Amino acid sequence: MPHAQFDPTARRALAIAAVDAKIRKDLSWQQVADASGLSVAFTTAAVLGQHALPAESARAVAELLGLDEDAVRLLRTIPTRGSLDGAVPTDPTVYRFYEMLQVYGTTLKELVHEQFGDGIISAINFKLDVKKVADPEGGERAVITLDGKYLPTKPF
Repeated sequence: MPHAQFDPTARRALAIAAVDAKIRKDLSWQQVADASGLSVAFTTAAVLGQHALPAESARAVAELLGLDEDAVRLLRTIPTRGSLDGAVPTDPTVYRFYEMLQVYGTTLKELVHEQFGDGIISAINFKLDVKKVADPEGGERAVITLDGKYLPTKPF
């Protein structure tokens, strides 16, 4: 039976322990994802406390990272989602995403509503991909794809 968390404290502590184990074992997120059998974006988010892993994936991740049965149980528990506190993020990478949404959030909203109508883009039926590509002007660029199912608002 699926269980949900009421307090995110345990998952946060597990995320800290899991990241520490990943670093000590010199593993990449892709290696953790390969063990889970799921995508790197979903697995990373799950280990960081934002998704529940299926039983087999939770066990494989815990084994790879050297985590105990309590960790397996927590990795399978539906989390209290939301990795950012209410304050403006201070980590420069996270802050830049916050800044992008501050600048382009209303634009994205307008374009989604103009093309689809009143509704939302699902973060549940969702895919995320991050790729590094060469910049024709030199250096590298990050290509981030957010692929969510459109869910129309239904009057009731």
